[in-house]
Amino acid sequence: GNGPGDLEDYFQFIQSHDGLVGGFLWEWCDHGIYKGKMPDARDIYYYGGDHNEWPHDGNFCMDGLVYPDRRPHTGLLEFKNVYRPARVVKYDRESGMLTLHNYMDFVDLTEYATLTYQVSCDGEVIDSGFIPYPDGFTLPPHSENALPLAVRIPDKGKCFLKIFYHCDKDLSLRSEGHLLGFDEILLENEDSRNQKTLAMWSDAPSNSTITVQETDRHLTLRGKNFTYNFNKLTGLFAAMQYEDAVLLDKEMEFNIWRAPTDNDRKLKLDWLAARYDHCMTNAYRTEYQVTDSGVTLRAKVGIAPISLQKFLDLDVCWTVSNSGAVTLALHAERNTVFPELPRFGLRLFLPKEMARVSYFGMGPMESYCDKHHAASHGYFSSTIWQQHEDYIRPQENGSHYDCDYVQLDGAGIKLTAVGAKPFCFNASHYTQEELTEKAHNYELHPCDSTVLCLDYAQNGIGSASCGPRLAEQYRLDDASFDFSIRLIPEKA
Repeated sequence: GNGPGDLEDYFQFIQSHDGLVGGFLWEWCDHGIYKGKMPDARDIYYYGGDHNEWPHDGNFCMDGLVYPDRRPHTGLLEFKNVYRPARVVKYDRESGMLTLHNYMDFVDLTEYATLTYQVSCDGEVIDSGFIPYPDGFTLPPHSENALPLAVRIPDKGKCFLKIFYHCDKDLSLRSEGHLLGFDEILLENEDSRNQKTLAMWSDAPSNSTITVQETDRHLTLRGKNFTYNFNKLTGLFAAMQYEDAVLLDKEMEFNIWRAPTDNDRKLKLDWLAARYDHCMTNAYRTEYQVTDSGVTLRAKVGIAPISLQKFLDLDVCWTVSNSGAVTLALHAERNTVFPELPRFGLRLFLPKEMARVSYFGMGPMESYCDKHHAASHGYFSSTIWQQHEDYIRPQENGSHYDCDYVQLDGAGIKLTAVGAKPFCFNASHYTQEELTEKAHNYELHPCDSTVLCLDYAQNGIGSASCGPRLAEQYRLDDASFDFSIRLIPEKA
């Protein structure tokens, strides 16, 4: 399934101890049994127990780096780049010198790889080219050497240098030009913030105002081109309409649950005991204030599993600008008696016609806090269906780590979410409840919405299905945290 996580940590540990060997992967392929196709042409694969046999080990035979038809899992892509044959040790922008380490055991870097580079700023490639080896340059096995690479770095913007390693000749299993791996280096400058993101936090001047109508349960906010309905009992928006378009199919939610991954198979027992899959959100006090620039909504919110004590206390502040942009800023205090959280964030049910997603973050494949070395930072765009990683036993998939913003559009409307700090997101036509409930991917049914999850963070992926507990630095077990995100609707 979705794994393994923390491969980079294993690599660093193995490389730092001469007495260790590693990289023995268990195992290559998913051992599913092909059973034909569904009427809609989806493949059917069986695993342990599906033939009513006993004993069996469930889907523990589906633990490969490729699917039964040998298509790569994202875990194989992660493994490939973690175990790339060379790495950048240092880049000195002042001298323009790039220091490399050759991890091969027998071959000089110059005998097997050619190098190219790419410089990007806020997702746009601004420079690229071939990196020649200077006369007399060598890089023997397990050694380091530097070669010149002077690049132009803008004063402002989030800039990255990528170094690509390509096979320099046709071999029995690789062709000339085959990508062997890459490095990504953050280039520091005077202002390394994403300038596009900064612009999204600015409101254009507006002469319009917002009126507020209050009932026992709701606040209705009406601006020049929008109507938002705020639920005083949850501290969340129950309905949002911008121009003539409905933005929410149902009330937004604070989001805790994720469909357990194969590596969550032990931890999910703690999550289920804590009833993280059945949580209620209650606002104990809600107040609002109308200002010249918009409306501020404040709420004291608690999140608790059904029939158990609270595990989260939230101080929630929503700011609705006269233009219709909505900004969330919250502070969370967690009851540490409870296990680490699967995730925390917002879940929005958007119209299913909003089926195109564009974002700046780590992509194009799924990425997580401990599983993102196959991905890199950039601007990416795809359909919602292309975001889904179709694991044979459905589980959490398709998240993108370290994102600055994400935009969904369709049916003449756009919604952009931009973080005060980098965040994670999923966009899917499947709910996490559907992914949790179904045992096979061919049993999945899409919902009638586009489900957008905007996460402060997710728990890491790890390798605890048959390995150690998730490393502490990847657990979502903060005693307190702050989360801020801005929602910007606009006509397409």
